[in-house]
Amino acid sequence: MNASTKKRQPQLKSLDELKICANTMSIQTITDKPGGVGNTYDSEFAIVPFDLMDDYPDHPFRLYDGERKSDMIESLRNHGILQDLILRPTENGRFHILSGHNRKYNGIEAGLTEAPSKIKHGIGDEEAWIYVVETNLMQRSFSDMLHSEKATVIALHHSKLFSQGKRNDIIAELEMLENPHISKAQATYAQVEHRLKSRDIVAKEYSLSKDTVARYLRINKLTSSLKEKLDTGIFAFIPAVTLSFLKGYEQESLNKCIDLNNFTVDMKKAETLRQYSEKGGLDDDSIYLILSGEIGQKTKPNRTPTVKVSKSTYSKYFQPSMSAKDVQNIVEKALEMYFDKQEDIA
Repeated sequence: MNASTKKRQPQLKSLDELKICANTMSIQTITDKPGGVGNTYDSEFAIVPFDLMDDYPDHPFRLYDGERKSDMIESLRNHGILQDLILRPTENGRFHILSGHNRKYNGIEAGLTEAPSKIKHGIGDEEAWIYVVETNLMQRSFSDMLHSEKATVIALHHSKLFSQGKRNDIIAELEMLENPHISKAQATYAQVEHRLKSRDIVAKEYSLSKDTVARYLRINKLTSSLKEKLDTGIFAFIPAVTLSFLKGYEQESLNKCIDLNNFTVDMKKAETLRQYSEKGGLDDDSIYLILSGEIGQKTKPNRTPTVKVSKSTYSKYFQPSMSAKDVQNIVEKALEMYFDKQEDIA
């Protein structure tokens, strides 16, 4: 069923109108949730215009592109939006998208102006962030994610601020949204399956080395502008880990310097930047000098140049049978005589 066929639902123009029309909407209150956490969230259904929807702040996942984007636009053009977006109301009468960024933007390109949406009330920042991350994990494999996206997922799964119980409940709810015909018991089973799947995915990343997980946790501390440069290959993964130790304002200055001068950052430069930061001496000037190579590069030792004599000159003064040592002795004596004569002239 697409958005246009849901005639029974009022079109939402503002949050105040949502409250006024609440008694005419289909309201689902989740009171018995898998996992037994006991939290209660109200979910209200409404047809919400796209122009009332805002991206979730600092949304860390890239939108679809290429063939996947084209296929989705074509599907939305032919069938409409079949799966509800998940929204969270904000104080200004608008909504943050927790799940459905691609459906919104590709829907706009497909000629749609609104989408069937599930509006979540009573959830805090922690739960909202879990919705954002877990829906993206369901939609794409971990291995296909960019470095910054992997860092976000790993940081979530290892943050003490996030409750595993809440995450399990939300995963179960998302499973039921994707498969509306399954029973609650099946959703609980799906919850366990997805949890195991998530652990397997992350464990696979861990199996490379424990340091890999630590490095991704460091990557998550980069500013969004430097994360983007990592994802687009401006600098490599290991130098990016080192850059994550820079203070936030230092990272922003670094990003500006790279953009203005088209500099690159290798491991040596990253280490030098970190050393200057730790000593409190990393400013705009030192960042420029480090990236330009004027600071931090090893000086080349002075080497005695090799002098070559042309074949015609050699044959003019030396016999082919002469040894290299004899030639050297003659050259030294000739030079002594030359410079002695120069001193006499002077």
